[in-house]
Amino acid sequence: MTRSPEAPVAALPRSLGVFGGVLLTLSCVTPASSLFIVVPPLLQSQGSGAVATLLIAALLSLGVGFCYAELGTLVPSAGGEYSIVGQLLGRLAGWLVFVISVVSLLVIPPIIALGTAGYLSSVVSLDPAVTGAVVMALAVAVGVLDIKSNALITGLFLGLEVLAAAVVSVLGFTHVHQPLGSLVHAVVPDGQGGTGPFTAGLLISGLAVALFTYNGFGTAVYLSEDLRDPRRSVARTVLWSLLAGVVLITVPVAAICLGVDSPDRLAAGDLVAVVDSWADTTVGTFVSLCIAAAILNAVIVMVLQNGRVLYASARDRTWPDPVNRLLGSLHPRWESPWAATLAIGLPGVVLALAVPIDALLGFTGVVVAVIYLLLGCAALAARRGRHRSTPAWRMPLWPVVPVVTIAVLGYSLTQQTARDLLITGGVLLAGAGYWFLYLRPRSATHWVLSLPADVTGAPDDPTRDGADAAPLNGARL
Repeated sequence: MTRSPEAPVAALPRSLGVFGGVLLTLSCVTPASSLFIVVPPLLQSQGSGAVATLLIAALLSLGVGFCYAELGTLVPSAGGEYSIVGQLLGRLAGWLVFVISVVSLLVIPPIIALGTAGYLSSVVSLDPAVTGAVVMALAVAVGVLDIKSNALITGLFLGLEVLAAAVVSVLGFTHVHQPLGSLVHAVVPDGQGGTGPFTAGLLISGLAVALFTYNGFGTAVYLSEDLRDPRRSVARTVLWSLLAGVVLITVPVAAICLGVDSPDRLAAGDLVAVVDSWADTTVGTFVSLCIAAAILNAVIVMVLQNGRVLYASARDRTWPDPVNRLLGSLHPRWESPWAATLAIGLPGVVLALAVPIDALLGFTGVVVAVIYLLLGCAALAARRGRHRSTPAWRMPLWPVVPVVTIAVLGYSLTQQTARDLLITGGVLLAGAGYWFLYLRPRSATHWVLSLPADVTGAPDDPTRDGADAAPLNGARL
């Protein structure tokens, strides 16, 4: 029987606890790949000062984490940032966030997958494009499974990442060659056997890279409709994931800075070689394989979470009705948004094989900054009007935290390249065209920004009277 366009989109089963949510979210942070891929350039430019930069970045990330925690419990939707911004800053703003998010969600997983072959090279020589495509295909296959199976699989991979970080930490702290004071009074290698002072200017210049090191903790909001008791558990998942990521990345970095026999080792940026100098090539090979596993793990979680964003867009009636019905369907056995997961994941297989998408990496950085900035604006609007009485976790130091977040991210956007800003502007322009030509004329029935029925209708929830009820499985705010 053909389902009516007004039929409810099936709800995701709430089968995930905070621990499972942290495993999935931390897998998206990918501590091992952050440590061995993102951190080395920081060590090259800042030496042992990278530890201080990472700690400052952790404090700034905590501000962003507070925004995610409060907004994710206020608007617990699988749509994540687009649903939050749309509910608090208006439907057009939410739509534009969705547009740039979807483009970045298509691009980021294959970019990461393309790095897998390099870390398998110590064992076998593989073509990077083919290997990236295989990783994407595996991630899609796992992503359509039920959420508990995904939590188990990614948890096992995450265990390897934690083990690799622990091995590096133990080896570094048991081969100390530098004084502890070098972490406080940092020295910067000049690449010629000498050192220079670690200045405030160097610290500020490295903050963008350090912030990216911890990036991923906010993706916990994509699991809002899988988590039990989301009004409480989303905040806990976000903040515990951030804390775990900071520990698993910063502690090994401190061990590396203390364990190198010369600051020039940091200038070289080859952390696997540093590990080899403490142990042997077998340990270095093990670490490289753990990094490859971390990449696969991250891509699995990204595909899984990205599919939920596309699923939420179907519930919010973003597309023509036949597309909404397909993308909003759940697998009869695994109760996962299988069609949405395939739709967001399979293009990545093609991109990895045929398109030089690594050139778009700068664009994704602009997208992250724009979304974080808008989340800061949304956090300022989260305690007024009807949102004031909605049950949600509330951040400390409001409104200072979102104001500082907006200021820092606004400044960071002025430092981006014109090319990346133009690409972002072009994507937003195309999205605005769809809005004015298709969504706005159908505003009564499309882009309704709904929430699941089980988090609406509470005694102090302003949607309980049904006056603003959406025609799908949820209620409009």
